[in-house]
Amino acid sequence: MADKKLQHVFPKAMRYDPDWVRRHSMGENVLFNLESLTKSLHLEPGMRVLDLGCGKAISSIFLAREFGVTVYAVDEAVSASDNYQRICHEKCQDRVIPMEADARALPFAEEYFDAVIVVDSYTYFGTDEKYLPYIARFVKPGGYIAIVDVCFTREVESLEQVPDFLRQDYQRYWYFIHTIGWWRKLWEKTGLVQIEAAQELDEAALVREHYIKDFEGSDEEDAFARAIQLDQQGFISFFKLIGRRTKQTAYLQDYKSEGKK
Repeated sequence: MADKKLQHVFPKAMRYDPDWVRRHSMGENVLFNLESLTKSLHLEPGMRVLDLGCGKAISSIFLAREFGVTVYAVDEAVSASDNYQRICHEKCQDRVIPMEADARALPFAEEYFDAVIVVDSYTYFGTDEKYLPYIARFVKPGGYIAIVDVCFTREVESLEQVPDFLRQDYQRYWYFIHTIGWWRKLWEKTGLVQIEAAQELDEAALVREHYIKDFEGSDEEDAFARAIQLDQQGFISFFKLIGRRTKQTAYLQDYKSEGKK
């Protein structure tokens, strides 16, 4: 019954071998979150897509296969050679280009991509107020910047507001997690993107349920899975944030110049 529900909600992701996905997901099922995000995007064959923080590149393989786009699979911590082996094994080497690069030092031309997609990693660098102006430079006017990640349903503004079940790991990880409203304001005030979606994933409960089930059947220690298992009030969730790059370029140029000083 559970698999039938997943098949109905994630028809694309469920075509992939679950053991393969589990081995190559660095957290919850990356394809579930990605498929949920792409339901709000209009990706067409031939588009150039940056899969930023791609991990083991299964998200890049998914994008190339399901939408016919050309994907630059970029991660700083995972070997491009290892990713290339996975890409070749899945026969996607003509449409997925693996690269090792820092998210803050990308080697691309301005306005090169039709979309930048970030699955489960934007929180590691995107809380910097200057990051959206930086990444927006690489997106064509009208192109997408789209993220899917973990969020809180209530903003934590002091240690006293941290729920008891998060206190053990809060200062090691959870302190940079925010609400959807916090993220929306961060993006809106730049004027660089038009917000098309800023909301909890419709499938958030199902993603949580599946992640907890995997965690309970594993011997591996997983602080994130343990936290959502202990979360009885829905404090932790998953969200998508999608912006379309506006045609404004002056602020982007100012930011570029500032970086050279």
